[in-house]
Amino acid sequence: MNDYVEVRLDVSPCDEVRTDILAALLAEVEFESFVPDENGLTAYIKSESYSEEALGEIIAAFPFECDIVPHAKIVEGQDWNKEWEKNYFQPIVIDDKCVIHSSFHKDIPECRYDIVIDPKMAFGTGHHSTTSLILRQLLAMNLQGINVVDMGTGTGILAILAAMRGARRIDAVEIDEFAYTNACENLRLNHAEAVNIHLGDAAVLADISDVNLFIANINRNIITADLSTYVKTLAPGATVLLSGFYEVDIPVILETATPLGLTYISHTTDKNWACLRLGK
Repeated sequence: MNDYVEVRLDVSPCDEVRTDILAALLAEVEFESFVPDENGLTAYIKSESYSEEALGEIIAAFPFECDIVPHAKIVEGQDWNKEWEKNYFQPIVIDDKCVIHSSFHKDIPECRYDIVIDPKMAFGTGHHSTTSLILRQLLAMNLQGINVVDMGTGTGILAILAAMRGARRIDAVEIDEFAYTNACENLRLNHAEAVNIHLGDAAVLADISDVNLFIANINRNIITADLSTYVKTLAPGATVLLSGFYEVDIPVILETATPLGLTYISHTTDKNWACLRLGK
């Protein structure tokens, strides 16, 4: 099991905007999971990826006036399902249509789509705004018989819902080996046979084409760097759903997307996070 560094960041004054932006900045230096509260944020990163210098640079350049006090400690590899059960992950219902829960939960609400996610340390339980924004888009779209790519699949939650909603072929891509293993487990739990999961980065997309819906819930920098590769997979008339960034970042995304032949359709927001819908 992987060892992680748990970084506790006490923020004063603290509010939801500050903790959301702090989480977004930390995600850009390979932090994976975030638990905000009224006094700050607890974040997790693989021990081999942790850099005290990088953390210090984020705190020093933080765009709000506040005090941020970090405390870091090693968390040895353990049963992450048990940790999530004790501390964080509770069942969530999206638009009265989809319930997301872990295998250890009891008394689960009944919904048309029932997704089982044992998240371990992989991102994507539906609780974060970026994940729930895309889930709502998927629940509103007609996915019957289409081809989908889920880039940066995390727990596999978006790919699983796409399969449940009738997508013909789903290619889920994950660069992190531990998250990939977790996604494979969740795909099996949900009998998502339509999902082909790939371990790797955007280079995996070279063998994928005729995509009708491309989803990327990552972060702004990775999306802008890899968007040209995403576009090469698309079928005419395809839809692209992008998240993992703030509403204020949309012009930056569009600056990259427009020359690639993508057009703005709409966007949705939650707690300043955005989900951008583009068309080919």
